[in-house]
Amino acid sequence: MRARGAGEPRIDPVDPLDERGIYLDNNATTPVDPRVVEAVAEALARDFGNPSSLHRFGEQARERLEASRVSVARLLGARSSSEIVFTSGGTESIHTALHTALAERDSKRDGGTVLTSATEHAAVLRPLENWRARGFPVETVGVDSSGRLDVARLLGRIGELGSRLALVTLHWANNETGVLLSDDEIERIASASHAHGALFHLDAVQVPGKLPLRIDRLGVDLASLSAHKFHGPKGVGALYVRDSVAGRFRALFTGGAQEGDRRAGTPNVPGIVGFARAAELAREHVEDRHARERVRTLRDRLEREILRRVPGTEVQGSPGPRLDNTASLTFPEVDGELLLMTLASDGLAVSSGAACSSEKRAPSHVLLAMGLSHAEAERTLRFSLSRLTTSEEIEIAVEGVERAVEELRTLGPMR
Repeated sequence: MRARGAGEPRIDPVDPLDERGIYLDNNATTPVDPRVVEAVAEALARDFGNPSSLHRFGEQARERLEASRVSVARLLGARSSSEIVFTSGGTESIHTALHTALAERDSKRDGGTVLTSATEHAAVLRPLENWRARGFPVETVGVDSSGRLDVARLLGRIGELGSRLALVTLHWANNETGVLLSDDEIERIASASHAHGALFHLDAVQVPGKLPLRIDRLGVDLASLSAHKFHGPKGVGALYVRDSVAGRFRALFTGGAQEGDRRAGTPNVPGIVGFARAAELAREHVEDRHARERVRTLRDRLEREILRRVPGTEVQGSPGPRLDNTASLTFPEVDGELLLMTLASDGLAVSSGAACSSEKRAPSHVLLAMGLSHAEAERTLRFSLSRLTTSEEIEIAVEGVERAVEELRTLGPMR
């Protein structure tokens, strides 16, 4: 294994300078930390009992399950581990949050408006279309050219709707640009929502492992997260349910009484154990200020060098608070899809928008909402780092981008 610079992580589950290339698509998913792999393997071998069983094998699995719940609660900054409901991932958590907020009003034919933003993930926007078809008005609040939510407009609309408001659902951080809601903005939105009896759901999928989290202080009712976004396994996530709204919770999956009768089905104990280990490691990382600064320094170097070597490139989501690991760059005079393919063929993994939308050839709705043209949106790529990213990888990535853009320019002007 190659030598690393001072302060850089020793763990390297997939050497990004081998034949597989350099991985800068961590907002889509992260490499699983070897310590997480070890925890999952141990749980598969030792904690095979059903946590609902009363014998010692079930008791052992149940103990691991509850210890894992504590670890995830600590990462999120929850008041109690009882506020954590394990799910299959962020999408299920989001669906459960929407179901909790809207199902009761639906059964009473009471309806109510849902407020969201124009730049939410498809895991929020698509199920909201289903709720709209069931009679719930869904309103989207716009963003400015930096992708910042018009919080004043949102708060004003909350006041105008009053008791007709059922739910506010927003992302904590945008997966494409890294643009963040501040703690103060979240607190103000939560307070305004509660003043009218509405629930506030936060899509927190992109934030754990990147920022210190104190969700209990923010007044959020429901928050979704997913293990594979911070070096944990795929197929496992959680929904934070604030104790004060536990009585309003509505299970999406019913049947057995697992998860305190909040999510039926035998729990994925090995995945949850891996989730917990990833949560512990993520918490260690975010509590280390120097480790967080190292990631931001690498991201800033990536942006600065690409802007210097490829004149006309623009950074999206700046100025303003962003995730330290995320760079959204719009390139001049090249076809974005060809640039993405060229970089991939050279071993550099980046993306054009959300991974789950990558098979669609439509421009990013996030970038269009920010005022970019279709052509500009199609020339925009996302580079997302992790705590495993090294300075050597950034240097090679910058050189690869410069070379790929120059190669494409020789083909002549593109859209």
